Amino acid sequence: MILQAAGLALLAALSPTTLLVSAVYLGSARPRLVGAAYLAGAILMSLVMGLVVIVILRNTGLSHHSQRTPRYGLRLGLGLLMIAAGAFLLVSRMIADPAPASAFAVGLLLFAPGITFIAAVQVIATANADIEETTTAIIVVVVINALLVWLPLLVHIVAPGATTRYLTAFNGWLRANGNKILIAVLLVGGVIVAVNGLLGLVKG
Repeated sequence: MILQAAGLALLAALSPTTLLVSAVYLGSARPRLVGAAYLAGAILMSLVMGLVVIVILRNTGLSHHSQRTPRYGLRLGLGLLMIAAGAFLLVSRMIADPAPASAFAVGLLLFAPGITFIAAVQVIATANADIEETTTAIIVVVVINALLVWLPLLVHIVAPGATTRYLTAFNGWLRANGNKILIAVLLVGGVIVAVNGLLGLVKG
């Protein structure tokens, strides 16, 4: 259960936008403070929404096999709702002037749950796991989901000069290839979720 959820969380974490924002913040005048605020927003949103999704699935019966279709419909609907919110344009304006408060807000906005993250949490919600295993799985998913926030920040603390240079160069590469990366992540995530759903339907 944890391994499958972690795999989906890793796919959710592979966001060019998330890494691009990390590069901008770590190249600002106060990189560690702004980066930490960004990380705090990302972790808070991931944790809260992960718990909310689990509570919804387990307390509305959507985690049961008999509710398979509504469960996947809920997941798709939530993902599309977050996409339709147009958060990217708002984030683009907010990162123009890096500051701790706006970085925290950007972390909240960027880590509002998408389809792949919800799929990872759904794996946890539908598993026959006790509270300790469920808690561990949620922590693993949240930490992996924020990978491209805390990892660059950690590396920057150890080697700030080299990190800034590499992120600046990588920033240019991301701008040129971001759409291709996003398409690849969505395709891989879609295949995994579709296969998982198909196997569930066949076994059911």
